[in-house]
Amino acid sequence: MRFPLPFAAIRLALAAAAAVMTTPGLAVQVCDLDGQHVNPANGATTQGKSGLMRCREGESGPVVREQELQNGRFVGIVRYYRNGVLEREHRVNEKGNRDGLAREWNIGDSGAPGTLVREETLRNGSTVGLARSWYPTGPLRRASFHADDGAEQAYAEFTREGQLAQLRCAPRPLLAPAFDDRAACGHGGRSSTVVLYGGKGQATGRVVYERGERQSFETLWENGAVRERVEKTTDGSIERRFAADGVLRHEARWAALPGERAGRVKTLEQEYHESGKLVLERRWRDGTLVSEARWYLNGQPKERIEHVEGQRREQRFHDDGSKAFEGAWLAGDPRRRGVDLPTGTHRHFDVGGRVRAELVHDERGRLTREREFDANGQLVRDDEVFEDGSRKAVGR
Repeated sequence: MRFPLPFAAIRLALAAAAAVMTTPGLAVQVCDLDGQHVNPANGATTQGKSGLMRCREGESGPVVREQELQNGRFVGIVRYYRNGVLEREHRVNEKGNRDGLAREWNIGDSGAPGTLVREETLRNGSTVGLARSWYPTGPLRRASFHADDGAEQAYAEFTREGQLAQLRCAPRPLLAPAFDDRAACGHGGRSSTVVLYGGKGQATGRVVYERGERQSFETLWENGAVRERVEKTTDGSIERRFAADGVLRHEARWAALPGERAGRVKTLEQEYHESGKLVLERRWRDGTLVSEARWYLNGQPKERIEHVEGQRREQRFHDDGSKAFEGAWLAGDPRRRGVDLPTGTHRHFDVGGRVRAELVHDERGRLTREREFDANGQLVRDDEVFEDGSRKAVGR
């Protein structure tokens, strides 16, 4: 009795068939098993057979592929060749997924054996344990460690000159013997400072690790000055960005969420001018923005905003520090893309601190009254404003 092939076997057969199809400039692949012709696209020629199938370019060309058959199913070793030289090999399981040791080589045109450029272990299609890759010239390019589910837990990357370029540590050493992450990741009982390098040999960053946890991280400008610094604190972290001349341009502070909640919330953000003067500051409480402030470059306040009880209360200033405006808005519903509505009385002031205009709003944010004052503080206009935009002088 003949049984239908499982999906994985069908998939492997289709892949094998694609490998033997004619392509421009290449001969048709001819395959045999123990000296007998087989066609991987025709299951009848491989049914019930076991052994190593070899496929060549034409009848007498070099071997381009070897694939193991077990009782008519493609299970076991798979090898690919280029110019007769082994280029890739791995194993597949009964599900058709890669399983076990897999290697790749860089093949030149001389026909000499290739240089190993990747080695990993797979379990049912997922990389597990230590995986390594190399530059074609020989130096280690990357080492990584993967959990049983394939998730990458730690890695180290290197430049062609063998200098460390990137590093991610785990709570315990995982990368030996490819890389000594016990020392680099601070697992030896004290913190470790690691310098990272770019392809031109210049330092691009510095990282401090302690017991596998990153305590601080710096990226560098080409002149060696700090570009960005991230530091871990007792309750969160601090992020700072600098210009190439060393001037602080940005700072943000974060607090870790308490309990079992993962993540963090921002508590402070500051922006600095190229001169080093503070020009913007925002503060948050429990993840909610509570205040904003801006300054002129002469150091005088430019704007202050407080977010209190569903209101945005705003003050603006002239460049001499005197008040220019005060007013409040009702915060709109962000879930409905709501627009903030003006509320209460908004006042505008001149540089002498005298009120020059008042605008009164109702609970719906509609302007209902408008007053104008002269430089001596005398009322010169007092209008009632209606819904259609028309107005009438009060008392007339």
